[in-house]
Amino acid sequence: MPSATFFLVQTTDEDEKNKLICDKIAALFRQYRKLLVMCEDQQQAELFDELLWQRPADGFIPHALVGEAMPNGAPVTLAWLQAEQQPRTGMALFNLANQVPEVAQRSQHIFDLVPAAEHEKAVARERYKHYRARGCQMRTEPLTAKHN
Repeated sequence: MPSATFFLVQTTDEDEKNKLICDKIAALFRQYRKLLVMCEDQQQAELFDELLWQRPADGFIPHALVGEAMPNGAPVTLAWLQAEQQPRTGMALFNLANQVPEVAQRSQHIFDLVPAAEHEKAVARERYKHYRARGCQMRTEPLTAKHN
């Protein structure tokens, strides 16, 4: 049975939110080894590409934008809804886009966000309903900083 986990964003600060998302990408990579991060657009994908390159050397996450030449693809692929080349399946999906990407229909592990801003929550509720109607086992948890 496919699963969908929604991370509850508890900050409206974009920089803090993006850092938490990068931390979560790192954690999901360690757990699943293959992760597709679906962004709203190319600009957002390039932002996360840059943020992941800025991680400390001991926290490096091997990643690439969709379509970049890497043998067998990158362990973490950053894509966007209107990308010409669609990513392969068989990866866990972390959806950062406002809509449900088509590739979600083929993903067994889906991760998504519930924004902190009230006006953005309605869109997240629609994605939640979509995943639930698909038969996903639903979970929610806070998107928080990792404490070692």
